[in-house]
Amino acid sequence: MNKLFPENFIWGTSTAAYQIEGAAREDGKGESVWDAFSHTAGKIDDGYTGDVACDHYHRYREDVSLMADLGVNAYRFSVSWPRLFPDGKHFQSKGADFYSRLIDALLEKGIRPFLTMHHWDMPLALHREGGWLNRDTTDRFADYAAKLVSLYGDRVKDFTTINEPQTIIGNAYEHGWHAPGLCANRADCLLALHHMLLAHGKAAAIVHEHRGARVSIAPSGKIYLPACETEADISCARDATFSTVLNDYDWSLQTYIDPIVFGDYPKEYYQKNAEYLPKIEQGDLKQISEPLDFLCLNVYNGNFVASGNEGKPELLRESAGAPRTATGWPVTPEVVYWGVRFLNERYKLNIYISENGCAVPDLLSPDGVHDGARIEFMRRYLASLLRATNEGLPVKGYFYWSLMDNFEWAAGYRPRFGLLYVDYETQERIKKDSFSFYAEVIRSRGKNL
Repeated sequence: MNKLFPENFIWGTSTAAYQIEGAAREDGKGESVWDAFSHTAGKIDDGYTGDVACDHYHRYREDVSLMADLGVNAYRFSVSWPRLFPDGKHFQSKGADFYSRLIDALLEKGIRPFLTMHHWDMPLALHREGGWLNRDTTDRFADYAAKLVSLYGDRVKDFTTINEPQTIIGNAYEHGWHAPGLCANRADCLLALHHMLLAHGKAAAIVHEHRGARVSIAPSGKIYLPACETEADISCARDATFSTVLNDYDWSLQTYIDPIVFGDYPKEYYQKNAEYLPKIEQGDLKQISEPLDFLCLNVYNGNFVASGNEGKPELLRESAGAPRTATGWPVTPEVVYWGVRFLNERYKLNIYISENGCAVPDLLSPDGVHDGARIEFMRRYLASLLRATNEGLPVKGYFYWSLMDNFEWAAGYRPRFGLLYVDYETQERIKKDSFSFYAEVIRSRGKNL
């Protein structure tokens, strides 16, 4: 029989400000890149915006009560940068007061706040001055981080600087699918990447000035899985995960994490990008490598590889009819175990699964939402996570994405990831069957997985 999850395991859910808060123009909030992008014709499926979203800004107390019903002991949320700094430079307090009320409500219910500083909604004014292409943005981010720590550091002890820098580079800067919708060249993408890591380092140092506070970053790179658990296939999967053999620079985990943990970009980064390299000023790498206290990992799926010619990784074709979620993502529960194992082997850090979940074509029935496919997804992925804890790997927590259905970026409101069904017309929250399933997993520490 499997061991249970540890008694001190962190169970949570995750959300992001622009996806749930609404109140797009209330209490002095400035415009973000996502406010502008979502109001640009043709950018969002069906032409929707996050202006109202789930109206969490006004309904946060109800949502916190639902978290308490779920039984989570932690909640990972992001702060909207332009709520605190409408123009990216000057602080205003009304928006900041909202997060203070939210944090207090969480603590009243015994829920530990995990605060993400930046989940993609940069102030539009900063983007117009260059955004992540402008080195000055790293100082503006440091100012923002300092204000967050001074405002909430008495109650928040777990901070994440930037959510999925890979997605910002790949989807927002390189391909233009996400805000701010650039189609930048390789040199600019690498410059933006460097500035994000520098901003992370500056913010991390500020967090460490506050006694007892911890800091991380939340990457979401490609993870490769061994086709068979042989040494040859495991070695190939590890090599593929931490190289650009099957990845480009924008999704390679080591491109983003190595500079933080080891103090320099990997050799492949320099070799493959020689003509595109950004200027790295004296002291940059030291600043970037401010120590992490733990490592977050947003993980949804992976790809299987086998040992091919001369032991090189060979990407396997997906089997016919292999399961996929409503967003078309493969269902590969093994990715949780191998992601934790590979990251621990390389970086020797405690790990939190900061996002994991799936979109399902949920149907609201007279007696609720019976999302059996999501339950089976969760069962398999959590069983994979339990294997990791059984083997003594240092995974300390799991955050399901997401607490509630929400604005899913360029896909609008079509994908539903939530444990709570949201009726966007009435803003009613309805507990899905998966809500009860997750509550039982938490209560029993995974007894029946």
